[in-house]
Amino acid sequence: MIRRSVIFDVGRVLFDWDLRHLFAKLIDDKDRLEWFVTHVVTPEWHFQHDAGRPLADMLPELKAAFPGHDDLVDAYAARFNETIPGPMPGSLELVERLDAAGVPLFAITNFGHEFWEGFRPTQPVFDRFRDIIVSGTEKLMKPDPAIYRLAIERFGIDPAGALFIDDVAANVAGAESVGIAGHRFIDAPTLERELVARGYLVD
Repeated sequence: MIRRSVIFDVGRVLFDWDLRHLFAKLIDDKDRLEWFVTHVVTPEWHFQHDAGRPLADMLPELKAAFPGHDDLVDAYAARFNETIPGPMPGSLELVERLDAAGVPLFAITNFGHEFWEGFRPTQPVFDRFRDIIVSGTEKLMKPDPAIYRLAIERFGIDPAGALFIDDVAANVAGAESVGIAGHRFIDAPTLERELVARGYLVD
């Protein structure tokens, strides 16, 4: 059993994510852009894919509900990586330091299976992780306690020695409900102080 470990979320902890990063390239009018990402391709609709629904089911439904937006809906599927413009400032450096210090690293991410298959190979930082649980693959989503229990079993970790980092308070609470300590991510400097205080890193 792994006594001490750190478990990261991916979106908005390791990497920035917002649908607007893609659609701002395709929709010039700011008001129309906001309408589109709050009524058509919305985070809530997108989260169905995180939960395990295949794009082959989701896309035709959305096109039927919002005729005339087929090209934009297709862009969501084909160019999803463009919704992820780059890493959160300082986060990947903390991953590198933890790895260099010999801390076992894992991740639990709400991420669609098909999109993860396209994103994971573009980011060598994930080679530093021993295992990553992807909601769309497992058809379990944070903050369901079941996904954290799966992580404990599959990662082979002692929850009492693990720290889970996520930007969403409910997801942190989900981890805490199964005995994993949680840190709500605000920024890398705040996280660094937490990691030092808990003995994962040396200041």
